[in-house]
Amino acid sequence: MHCRPALVRSLAPLLALTLGVVSVGSADASEFNQVLDVGDKAPAFEKLPTADGKTLSLADLKDKKAVVIVFTCNHCPVAKAYEGRMKAFAEEYGKKGVALVALSVSQEPEDELSQMTARAKEQGFNFAYARDESQAVGKAYGATVTPQTFVLGPDRKVRYMGAWDDSWREAKTAEEHYVRDAVDAVLAGAEPAISEKRQVGCGIVYE
Repeated sequence: MHCRPALVRSLAPLLALTLGVVSVGSADASEFNQVLDVGDKAPAFEKLPTADGKTLSLADLKDKKAVVIVFTCNHCPVAKAYEGRMKAFAEEYGKKGVALVALSVSQEPEDELSQMTARAKEQGFNFAYARDESQAVGKAYGATVTPQTFVLGPDRKVRYMGAWDDSWREAKTAEEHYVRDAVDAVLAGAEPAISEKRQVGCGIVYE
């Protein structure tokens, strides 16, 4: 199922769901996540294959001051719109001891590992791009759209989750930088002023 970016900002949830564009609101575990809440321990993942031919486990990042996990994919235009921002973040915050991990659970043909490898090379990704064929990690995090972001503190508890910023179309139009602000707070030993925002993007289809 493909995302149609012109309709991402639709305010009609039923229409959005029909089109595979999801903006989820649930009060089961948190305001916008049916599985996790801010303050929960982040689910671990182990030996996921990555686009560079290696494997990645959350435990491999144990020395990082913070970890940012972005559920993304190749085919979603909203996810693509954030690739430049993700590269800029990885370049800047990698020097501060922060790891950025892109993680795909998509079952679309263009999101197979070989296609991820090609995309990572083409776009010059400077962060790990991992694949979870089982989709178990996406389910454990309650991920519903691409891109959807989780900021983990040094204790690997969720400190922020939701949208990367408030403007998916162009980085220069964003006024609220949720992920950067949350990571800055974590690095300063503080709690993020905003810990959750509604995720907007292409719906993740679970098998």
